[in-house]
Parts: sequence; structure tokens; C-alpha cells
Amino acid sequence: MKRIKTTYWILLILFSLMMLLDGISGILQVEDGKKAFDQLGYPYYLMTIVGISKLLGVAGLLQNKWKTLKEWAFSGFAFNFIGASASWLLSGGPIAFVVIPLVMLGFLFAIYTLWKKQPV
Repeated sequence: MKRIKTTYWILLILFSLMMLLDGISGILQVEDGKKAFDQLGYPYYLMTIVGISKLLGVAGLLQNKWKTLKEWAFSGFAFNFIGASASWLLSGGPIAFVVIPLVMLGFLFAIYTLWKKQPV
């Protein structure tokens, strides 16, 4: 049981750091993000919305008081990754940009599974 909890926290912290950096990049509207949004045809203000959502999602994942909030955070990230993958696929983007969000979705699913295996 201790191994599951340790693995869960390591993966969750790594995931959270990645999402924090990505969220901050979106809020700051970094140049690489703008180029990606230009390719996808999305307005720049969506970067801010998604960036703030990622920061809130990380807060939801890291807290342990409200299970429903944590579930919503997991589902929000899942929708984000599915949407990102579909956006790149439908816009004819590079295959790596289609696959990377799906890999992150698998990473998220592993964290979710480990969370559910922990005793209440």
C-alpha cells in the first residue's frame, strides 16, 4: 500500500509541475503557444482561459479534502488532452502533436488509477 501511495504522489507531483508550467505559459501567451494557436486557428484569449483552468485543475488534484472536486479536475484534464489531440489531428498537424496529448492522458489515467487504489 505504501508503494502505491508513494508512486501516486511522485507521478502526481511530476504531472502537476508540467501542468503548472503549461498553464503559466498559456497565461503569459508565450510565442510558441501563439504559433501553435495560429496553426490551429484558435484565438489567443483561449490560451489564458485554458492556462487558468490548468492552474485550477492542479489545485484540484493536489487537494485531498473534496473528492468531487478532484474528480472534476481529472475529467477537466482528460477533456483537455482529448481536445488537444483531436484539434491537431483535424487540423492536419504533426503526428507527434496528436500523440503527445494521448500519452499525457495515459499518464493522467495511471495517476487516477493509483488514487482510486488507495484506502479511504
